[in-house]
Amino acid sequence: MAIYHFSAKVISRANGSSAVASAAYRSASELHDERLGRKHDFSNKAGVIHSEVLLPQGAPERLNDRTALWNEVEAGEKRKDAQLAREVEFSIPREMSEKQGVSLARDFAEKEFVRRGMVADLNVHWDHAKDGSPKPHAHVMLSMREVGPEGFGKKNRDWNSAEHLKGWREAWAAHVNERMAELGLEGRIDHRSYADQGIELEPQHKIGPAGMRRLDRGEDAERAEDHRRIARENGTRIIGDPRIALDGITRQQSTFTTRDLAMFVHRHSDGKEQFDQVMAAVRASPELVALGKDGRDQERFTSREMIATEAQLERAGDELGSRQGHGLPAASFNGGRDAAGSERLVLGGEQQAALEHVASGRDLSIVVGYAGTGKSAMLGIARDQWERQGYQVRGAALSGIAAENLEGGSGIQSRTIASLEHAWAQGRDQLSRNDVLVVDEAGMIGTRQMERVLSHARDAGAKVVLVGDPEQLQAIEAGAAFRSLAERHGAAEITEVRRQREDWQKDATRALATGRTADAIHAYESRGMVQAADTRETARAELVEGWDRQRQAEPDKTRIILTHTNAEVRALNEDARERVRASGELGEDVGVTVERGRRDFASGDRIMFLRNERSLGVKNGTLGTLERIEGGRMAVRLDGGGHAAFDLKDYAHVDHGYAATIHKSQGVTVDRAHVLATPGMDRHGAYVALSRHREGVQLHYGRDDFTDQRQLARVLSRDRAKDMAGDYAAPSDQDRARTFAERREIRFPELAREIAAKVRDKARGMFDGFRPRPAPEKASAPEREPAIGGKPDQAKAIERYARATADIGRMQAKGLPVLPHQESALRKAGEALDANRPHAARDLASALRRDPKLIEQAAGGNTGGAARAMAEERRVRLDPEARAGRFVEAWKAMQRDRAALERAGDRAGAERMRGNMAKVAGAIGRDPQLESALRRRAPELALKLEKDRAIGDALAKSLGPDRERDRGLSR
Repeated sequence: MAIYHFSAKVISRANGSSAVASAAYRSASELHDERLGRKHDFSNKAGVIHSEVLLPQGAPERLNDRTALWNEVEAGEKRKDAQLAREVEFSIPREMSEKQGVSLARDFAEKEFVRRGMVADLNVHWDHAKDGSPKPHAHVMLSMREVGPEGFGKKNRDWNSAEHLKGWREAWAAHVNERMAELGLEGRIDHRSYADQGIELEPQHKIGPAGMRRLDRGEDAERAEDHRRIARENGTRIIGDPRIALDGITRQQSTFTTRDLAMFVHRHSDGKEQFDQVMAAVRASPELVALGKDGRDQERFTSREMIATEAQLERAGDELGSRQGHGLPAASFNGGRDAAGSERLVLGGEQQAALEHVASGRDLSIVVGYAGTGKSAMLGIARDQWERQGYQVRGAALSGIAAENLEGGSGIQSRTIASLEHAWAQGRDQLSRNDVLVVDEAGMIGTRQMERVLSHARDAGAKVVLVGDPEQLQAIEAGAAFRSLAERHGAAEITEVRRQREDWQKDATRALATGRTADAIHAYESRGMVQAADTRETARAELVEGWDRQRQAEPDKTRIILTHTNAEVRALNEDARERVRASGELGEDVGVTVERGRRDFASGDRIMFLRNERSLGVKNGTLGTLERIEGGRMAVRLDGGGHAAFDLKDYAHVDHGYAATIHKSQGVTVDRAHVLATPGMDRHGAYVALSRHREGVQLHYGRDDFTDQRQLARVLSRDRAKDMAGDYAAPSDQDRARTFAERREIRFPELAREIAAKVRDKARGMFDGFRPRPAPEKASAPEREPAIGGKPDQAKAIERYARATADIGRMQAKGLPVLPHQESALRKAGEALDANRPHAARDLASALRRDPKLIEQAAGGNTGGAARAMAEERRVRLDPEARAGRFVEAWKAMQRDRAALERAGDRAGAERMRGNMAKVAGAIGRDPQLESALRRRAPELALKLEKDRAIGDALAKSLGPDRERDRGLSR
């Protein structure tokens, strides 16, 4: 199973090491050491499956020979304590084959080391543990000096920076995860420390293969023993308190599989015996909750703590949703106007509806809007009106750049949620009844954090407005809180895209929002906006060339370069900066040390801020242009119009800002975007990256990552939406019985809808509520009515069901696909109805189809009419005489419609109607009670029944022969 390990060390004469001997051991070969005048022979060493020297461009070919390479390195170092080489070691996922593992290691070494000018001696080892399990890993020995056509030159001190190691560690995790996803393998790795991940376990050191061998020989292997000690202690901790493991594994995922648990336990136990003990302790823990199987037929689990957190989130949301207190007069929003009052701003119909929704009296309002639909503009008008009514409006978002964009687009003073929570903990900036808290990009907020925010607002009496899109980037922490709340409480939806200026681009954004990524990519490809290159490196170069060409042709336009990983961002920044330097737009370079290592900055450079700093007015992701750098001080003109001046001794969290990760771009709007696709992307990242622009986007990819556009579309269409524990409800006995019954019954309402679609409007909906079904012995017994105390719950459930039905109806009316969260909302609302009374959802669905006006009434909270109609549908369903009366009425209507079609000369239509009526007649025999009631009403159907003849057969015979069949018989 995939584990994370990445370490680096220096091979130095100070500790008695030889570069030649080290290379011979790692390559399992025999090398002659010219300095020592001896051979190092490790050719009997097993497990080395690949050995190769990789040279940077311009290096002499003689260095391809391992003996020549490392002897030349040794000859170039004169000091007795000289640093000879750097060694990087990393684990290869066990899920990969040997060929895949070699390719993974080779590609990484090429990209991260060789392209920077280092000579890399790569050796892949496929060792095996005592139990036979593979332990694949790679050793890469790297040169310390720059190399040119004549050989090695001076040492490159920048290669020694801690920031390089940090970047390599992150790049390795991203590289592995991309390749695992590309190969369709499960499991991911994380380069962050346990403390950063919020896991209360001690991190382990890596035992190298040599350390393992020394340990097996009984020799001192302090590092190996320390690794095992930490693993044993972590395992002992978990055995004593399994909640530690459950807390750790649910930090980033609300639910998990047995495989996920085994991977976690494997990292935090020592040996098979303790592994089994830890697994047994966790699986026996009363804190572990089995949820049932997911769509892949895998058992899923969660913790009681996660279920409790979700329950607290539901309670907080329910209390806010049922509370009134921050409404605004409807007259405030006639037509909409600019938040600042300086110019007229006309809202679209959906924006206007969303504005009225957030301005309602409910203390929880939710807006789901596609990317670029003008959510911020709508919020700006709402802010203006709330402030006119004396309310204080505050904004919050998960990331600093999202908070900055919310403030820039709506005028709502905004900060990060972490900053707000910190202030609340210190007793500062508390919410009150006079506050409206607007949370933007709410889809990125995890369950735990969302619960804390809503609970604080509920206790303070404030109103909360959640704005986002559950289809964009997913929450970093566990859960899909925004989606869950939207399903439970309903949401105003804005699907009219305003960011893009071309209609076809708006359609492409809607396609991205509804999971049709391939359609969007095809639309951009057909307009020449998708560019393929032979390699990712070439694709990167072509992207930067196009970016630079557009930048010089349209200097007044805004633009951004986007990609998935920080490692690619660094490479794109370097390439883009070279272009700007070549055009003469940068001043003199000044080398400084910033948080990410050594960098050259010059006046004119694009700058990105990497940490929130209120005193400077910047947030993580803020962009600007460097105006001046001297004496360790920077002066930056911010894109938002402000300025920031600071000393790097006080604030060094800056980097070049020509490119950014897709995660940092959510909420950003530019004129043009340039996107480099890599295999780690999914449909959520693709949606964000391809919807940032107003005028155009260029998508670049390399065929070494994606063989063709079909594979590109397939990878960028992957769904990685996060789940909630509440998404997996274990079925009750009643649920299982109902599922079995429904498998056996005829779906008559569906058949009736098919018929109704083919007849004139007055016949539409006539069969709703009629459902032939097997008649158990006590079928006519009255069903249990809900207790009086349950009526408010039923009204709430009816309202939720009607809201979900209305949302789906609006999507279908616009010709848009129904979104997964909308289908889920309808399903959950139906389950809530059925929990109150069996078959209630079926009855309500039938009632709403018969009288669509009830949908909007019930969705708005007026559920009385829907409840009465639902009760009538239930009565018809349980009373055979009532079902027979409805059947007779519908049958006569179909007879009239068939006759009208024949009089009009529409023989094909009349024949289709005859066929549908025959299906209806054939279904009667499956409901003995209905058949019995219809026999008594045969005269109304103009039938003279023979004693033993079934009424269904009599009705079918009354229709006359099938014309096609009749013509066949007559020939």
